[in-house]
This record gives sequence, C-alpha cells and structure tokens, in this order.
Amino acid sequence: MRLGRLQAWMLDLPTAVVYGSLALFISVLHNVFLLYYVDTFVSVYKINKTAFWVGETVFLLWNSLNDPLFGWLSDRQFLSSQPRSGAGLSSRAVVLARVRALGWHGPLLAVSFLAFWVPWAPAGLQFLLCLCLYDGFLTLVDLHHHALLADLALSAHDRTHLNFYCSLFSAAGSLSVFASYAFWNKEDFSSFRIFCVALATGSGLGFVGATRLLRQRVEAARREPESLALAADGSLCGEELLAGCKEAASITLGQYLQQLARHRNFLWFVGMDLVQVFHCHFNSNFFPLFLEHLLSDHISLSTGSFLLGISYVAPHLNNLYFLPLCQRWGVYAVVRGLFLLKLGLSLLMLLAGPDRPGLLCFFIASNRVFTEGTCKLLTLVVTDLVDEDLVLNHRKQAASALLFGMVALVTKPGQTFAPLLGTWLLCFYTGHDLFQQPPLVPVGSAQPWPEPLAPPPAQAPTLRQGCFYLLVLVPITCALLQLFTWSQFTLHGSRLHMVKAQRQSLSRAQTLEVKMV
Repeated sequence: MRLGRLQAWMLDLPTAVVYGSLALFISVLHNVFLLYYVDTFVSVYKINKTAFWVGETVFLLWNSLNDPLFGWLSDRQFLSSQPRSGAGLSSRAVVLARVRALGWHGPLLAVSFLAFWVPWAPAGLQFLLCLCLYDGFLTLVDLHHHALLADLALSAHDRTHLNFYCSLFSAAGSLSVFASYAFWNKEDFSSFRIFCVALATGSGLGFVGATRLLRQRVEAARREPESLALAADGSLCGEELLAGCKEAASITLGQYLQQLARHRNFLWFVGMDLVQVFHCHFNSNFFPLFLEHLLSDHISLSTGSFLLGISYVAPHLNNLYFLPLCQRWGVYAVVRGLFLLKLGLSLLMLLAGPDRPGLLCFFIASNRVFTEGTCKLLTLVVTDLVDEDLVLNHRKQAASALLFGMVALVTKPGQTFAPLLGTWLLCFYTGHDLFQQPPLVPVGSAQPWPEPLAPPPAQAPTLRQGCFYLLVLVPITCALLQLFTWSQFTLHGSRLHMVKAQRQSLSRAQTLEVKMV
C-alpha cells in the first residue's frame, strides 16, 4: 500500500522537478571528484610526477575534444535526417532519445566515479583511464541534460523554470562536499570508499528512476493533441513536431562549421564565455592562495575551510534569486548587471587596498560566488542560441547537444589559461615562482587551507601585494572585456521575441504539413 502511494506521488511530480533532480545526481558525484581525485592519486596511491602530468595532458586534450565529438555523434542525425513516406523525426522522439541516453550514461558515470577510489592498476595507468572514462560519461550526461533544457521548453519563462530546479538540486548535491570531510582520511581510506559507494549507488539509481519518470511523461504526452512544450504547471503537453516531411539535405561537419562561423551572436557569445570560463577557473585555482597570503593573519583555519565549502553551495543558492529576475528582466539584462557588479566591486576593492580584512573576505567570497553563478545563467543563453541557429539555418530539428558541444570546444581552453596566466603574472610582477615552493594542498584535502609559506621577510610584502593586485585586476580586466563583447550580442529584447515566434510558427507549419500528407 505504501509502495503504491509512493509510486503515485512520484508520478504526480512536476516535470521540472524530475528534470532538475538530474542535476542532484550529477553534482553529488562531481563535487567530490573535484575535491579529492588529485589528493587521492598523489597522497594515497603515490603517483609519480611524470605519470601525473602525462595523464593531465591527455585529459586536457580529451576534455577539449569530446564535447563537439559527442555532440556531433548525437545530433548529426537531426541535421541530416531523411524521412521516408512522409514520416519524419519528431521532437518527442528527440526528447525520448536524450532521456534514454541519460538513463544509460548516468549509471555508467556513477560506475566510472567509483573507479577512482579503489586501486586496480598501476597508479599512472589508472589515473589516465579513470580521468578519460569519467570525463567522457560526464560530457555525455551534461550534453544531453543541457540539450533537454532547449528541447523540453521553448519560452524563456519555462526554461528559467527548469533551470530554477536545476540550481535548487545542484545546491542540495553540493552538500556532499561538507559530508565528505567526515569520511576523508588518507591513512584509513576504507570509510571514504564506503561513502563514495553510497554516493554512486544513490546517483545511479536516481538516474534510472528520474529518466524512467521523464520517459513516461513524454510517452503519455503522445496521446494528447496540444504541445510538447512545458506547461505552466511544469507538466508536459504534447505537440508533435515532425522534422522533415520533405527530403532534407545532409549536412557535413564542414558545412555546419561554416554555418556557425556566420552565426554572429554565437561568435560574440563564445568570446564572452571564454573569458567567463577563464575567470571561474582562475577563482577556483587561486582561492586557497588568496586566503593564505591575504587573510591568514586575520581569520582562523576553520573560517577559511568554511569559506571554501560555502563557495561550492552559494552559487546555486544565489541563482534561486537571480532566475526570477531573469524571468522579469531577461537573462541579458541580469548577466550585464552581474558584469557591472563585478567591475564595481573590484574597483572598490582596488581603492580600499589590501589592509581591509573584512572587505577582503567579502570580496574573495562574493567574487567566486557571483562568477560561478553567472556561468549557471549562461546555459539559458545557449538555449536561445539553439533557437536562433534553427531559425537562421532553416533546420528541421534543433541540434541542441551539438551547439552545447561547440560552445564547450571554444571556451574550455579558458580552464587551461587560468592557472598558466595566473602563475605567470604573479611571477612576472613579484619574481615569486609557485613551482619552486612546496605545493599547495589541493582543494578538498583534509587540510584545504595549507599552512602559510615562509618567504624571506623582504619578499613577503611583495608577494602579498602581488596577490592583491592579481585578485582585483583580473576581474576588472575580465569585466571590461565581457561588457564589450556582451554589448555586441543582439539576441535579446525584440530580436529574441522574433526568433521565439519564428521557431513556434515553424513548429506549427511543420505540424500542418504532416496533417496534410
């Protein structure tokens, strides 16, 4: 009886809640992965330096290429679909294909996550294989999850509604960061392994359950005559958009790239997003360094650890406030406001100087939180670019996963530039080479905030001053570049409304074509 009531309750859950729950099953794994994988291989498995850098180099290449590769393999059928006998590929079929892919790849992501925490091969080989397997499945899950945001809903309001629940569940998943500290012990790894098994089991089962519910919703909508878009209550309606009742010419990868090269808003967006990805990872890479050299004399170790942990949760909670603003003012205006806020806070911090510990503490934390939060909002902009790509190139079906993959291809180099440029600037300004010092304890280790280094007295003020200028000048530069590129982006206001209207009219026209065949 109780089982029946539970099943009935799950079937009554709004589609937006079910879709958002997928973010929970991703974040509970990924946050723990980011925090501990380096420390596990360096401190527990004792990987040698050469094997570590070989693995990271291969991972860098694989991480950059797999997004467009998987996006092309996933969506090329939508670009070059050649229907027969007047029967085309429906948007419902596209959604079902993505949901099925998540149902397979989600549990495999959980299995690949487990492979990190048990030694089963030489450390260097295991490091390489684990990174590539995990990132491959993570990319597949992320691509299909983000693509569903564009495929389940057309209006900005409904997409914001979906993204709201993603942020809510991502924040809940980030709590695994705090729970992990209770189990992390490099000397006795067994309890942490059990913790990871529990996370992976919950995540894998969650993917299976959530995708099954989504599949039932989509298949049930087939029997309804309205629209496949998301209704105001978060349930699916049932529009059958058939993609291509006429012969559709196949599109090669080269032709698709030429189309993207002519997509003006796409080019301006990836230029802005490249800077944003750089800034996000710059903050992540140098967060412990800034705490150490700017605040170690003013805050306790526990306060530093709390700031580190809360920086993973706060961006998602922050978006619960910003997403309603997006519904009211539009994503473009909110993102532009965040860029102006970043510039204003950075200029204020520059004028205040490095001797204001309270203001420094607020700035370091808020800089990371607002920057990460902006990254979450930009997913909504990519879904609008998906709509514009479909309208500009007269596609029969939106290539959502492929466009997300192409955005990642252009912007992911920012992840590499962040530590390289940051360490070079610090060395150039202060003469202090971080690689000649004892390595920082990786973020998420048992002591996430390392013991302060002890440079010579004459060097210490210069290093502290260098960290301060790095802290404030990088966001000032990023904000100025982003405000310029964002001002060239025109997919907002009347143009965005026109694109939405054209996509919806295209959907209706194609539906009428099907009925007349």
